[in-house]
Amino acid sequence: MGSPVALKVISARHSGNSNARERFRREARAAAQLRHPNVASVFHFGETPAGQCFYAMELVEGETLDARVRRDGPLPVSLALDVGEQVARALMAAEAHGVVHRDLKPSNLMIVSTCGDSGDPAAVGLVVKVIDFGLAKPGATTPDTLDQDCAGFSGTPGFASPEQLAMDQSTARLDARSDIYSLGVTLWYLLCGRTPFTGRTPKELREEQIHELPGKLSALAGKVPAPLIRLLRSMLATDPAERPQSARELLAQLRQCREAIEARPRRRRLLQLAALAVLVSSGVGLMSYFWYRQHIQQGASTATAAAPEKSVAVLPFENLSNDREDAFFADGVQDDVLTKLANIADLKVISRTSVMQYRGEYNTRQIGDALQVSHVLEGSVRKTGAWLHINAQLIDTRTDSHVWAKQYDGELKEMFTIQSEIAQKVADQLHAKISAAEKLAIERAPTADISAFDLYSRAKNLVLEWSYRMSGKDNLPRAADLLNRALAHDPTFFQGHCQLAWIHDQLYALGFDRTPGRLELADAAIQAAFRIRPDAGEAHLARAGHLYRGYRDFDGALAELETAGKTLPNDARLFELKGYIERRRPGGNQEEVLRNFERAIDLDPRNFLLLQQTSLSYDHLRRYREEKLVFDRMLAIKPNDAETKVDRAFVELDWKANTRPLHQMIDSMRVTNPSTMASIAGSRLLCALAERDPAAAKDALIALGDTPLNDDVVQFNGPFLQGLIARMMHDNEQARSSFSVARADQEKTVQAQPNYGPPLCVLGLIDAALGRKEQALREGKRAVDLLPVEKDALGGIAMIKYLAMTAAWAGDKNLACEQLAKASSRPASVSYGQLKLMPFWDPLRGDSRFEKIVASLAPK
Repeated sequence: MGSPVALKVISARHSGNSNARERFRREARAAAQLRHPNVASVFHFGETPAGQCFYAMELVEGETLDARVRRDGPLPVSLALDVGEQVARALMAAEAHGVVHRDLKPSNLMIVSTCGDSGDPAAVGLVVKVIDFGLAKPGATTPDTLDQDCAGFSGTPGFASPEQLAMDQSTARLDARSDIYSLGVTLWYLLCGRTPFTGRTPKELREEQIHELPGKLSALAGKVPAPLIRLLRSMLATDPAERPQSARELLAQLRQCREAIEARPRRRRLLQLAALAVLVSSGVGLMSYFWYRQHIQQGASTATAAAPEKSVAVLPFENLSNDREDAFFADGVQDDVLTKLANIADLKVISRTSVMQYRGEYNTRQIGDALQVSHVLEGSVRKTGAWLHINAQLIDTRTDSHVWAKQYDGELKEMFTIQSEIAQKVADQLHAKISAAEKLAIERAPTADISAFDLYSRAKNLVLEWSYRMSGKDNLPRAADLLNRALAHDPTFFQGHCQLAWIHDQLYALGFDRTPGRLELADAAIQAAFRIRPDAGEAHLARAGHLYRGYRDFDGALAELETAGKTLPNDARLFELKGYIERRRPGGNQEEVLRNFERAIDLDPRNFLLLQQTSLSYDHLRRYREEKLVFDRMLAIKPNDAETKVDRAFVELDWKANTRPLHQMIDSMRVTNPSTMASIAGSRLLCALAERDPAAAKDALIALGDTPLNDDVVQFNGPFLQGLIARMMHDNEQARSSFSVARADQEKTVQAQPNYGPPLCVLGLIDAALGRKEQALREGKRAVDLLPVEKDALGGIAMIKYLAMTAAWAGDKNLACEQLAKASSRPASVSYGQLKLMPFWDPLRGDSRFEKIVASLAPK
């Protein structure tokens, strides 16, 4: 054909080995399947009469990346990412044919310089070609004996995945995730000029892979951008399930990584160019511009200068123990140090909910900027039998310099003494003033029982997960069980009793268990805490939460918080609870609600649940612009959170009676992330009802499953919602049938909670739908009496709103408009969009009083 090719010939040393010849044939067959710009193509396989095997492949006129790095040193980040993207595309082609390379490394990656179509040398780029699919084999095939080289290992150990190094050749299978690991090692080599692991044998390498990766990653801080460190951590995960699951997924993550790295410099350049344009156009001149640029750069380098000098975030301590279960132990060490520091009034200490999201993060400048602190404390814990090694270091986030560091070695029983010393040293380094009471709090051990402390730490992690993901129905009972076991070990464990009381109160307040027995359990835990430490701020905080959640005793709760605040200066929960109380307290100051929430957010800036509650307050106040800004803050923390994206789009429905943004968001998620359809089913249902789309409503109802539709304290079951859809369609027979089923279920709920208004208000609504007018109104009014605004401003308004709806369904328009006027004049979940669009309010349409209420809520 007249084209130059490269010939690959089997080594003479192996030409007589039938296994080696078979592997060579397999290499040719595997590579010949692939036709891709980033894969060196195989054209022909042959064998001489003497048995010499060869194949002809594309001649790649370039050099290997290994040779490039050895000659010129590590690659720039942008070029390394470009290599990664091209190799990922090659792996996508291999994956499509069920082929796993199994020997990805820099010496198997050729680079070729190319010019653009114009031939302009300035347009030079690099193309990467993956060569030597010599160990490649279909990922789904069963293992064979052809790979039993090098004591059963095939590949290049320094670039091999843990599963390759450990594989039993008779049973193991490899897939694309093994190549992704090898590409991760390759990227490390390209960025650093060396591989991350240096063991001399496969066994030594695997030990390093399992135990030393976190430390190796930390050494990259300041040299490699944080987004790329995060990606390397994912690619080099020991467990394949924790890596990108396909080459396609890897390629998407590589692109996201590049965007994240380039975003900040691009924004800085745009700002500088904008400043230049303004300055030049106003005749200031270039000298002024360069003065401006210098000060902008200085400002960027001291972004955290506004953070208080005496401020600190205690980051998660790294678990260096062989046992993964000891991760809870390391978290317990961090939590206790944080708790001790938080007792010091002269310090600003970030709450644990926010700092735990930085597990494994090493860009201290970014962390300091995000949390508005001038210092971070990081460390590691290694537990070996009864021996303990703790390393701690205090870092100034403004300069990324070490302020203090120390290693501690001791017996396990000395752990609490070490934790106290670390807290004291940090306070000393920050020149914090410490009172006698605060010093005592630092020195006090949480418990004398290590087993109790371990169980307590596990429980707190479950509570923390609930705070971040709101998965309380499962997590909170499990945490309560762990705490009960901890208290069985040490009945005097004060913090264990406080945490247990909080969990019981949450289960009661959230409606998971609103029985007197649950309140009695909370009572018992609080009484135990007061017997142990009656003057402790944590005990008064626990009692405040109990009075608020269990009894709606707002004044009593505020009095307890006043006492708690004297010794808990940095506890975000205190300000958060003040906000909740003020929001529900009759005559509460809503601006004070928001001030308390913002103070809590200052101490706990990445507390997702707290931000969610802040958005809810703005919604009740119908301050929709500010509500959307809070959602933006939430999405900065969890950019892909489906519920938050939908909630933000829902604002337009409430504010302007505009369903289009919500509808478009739902449609987009249905295409790009269909797994989220269940989590946003409630919003889908409301959108469908607002648009009078029964088919979409039924589809959403199926996705909702057994999950009730919630409106603050009110819950609607599936049969009720089926009846509502049928009612909207004017299918009276189906509506009656569904509401009858709903009534039977709702009666059971009311019987279990006879003195609680929300279930009764739903029963009233059902009876109104069934034509039981007098009974419906009686139940609606009784619900208002059981939960009046004088007892709970927020819950009481909800009861009034649903009494208005019940009256409308029962045909009493006078009562309906009277009650709706009350609900719409106060902070509540009564919005222009819902009154304008929802079928709940159809019986009132055309009534001038109702239309006046709707108009009063219209956007101004």
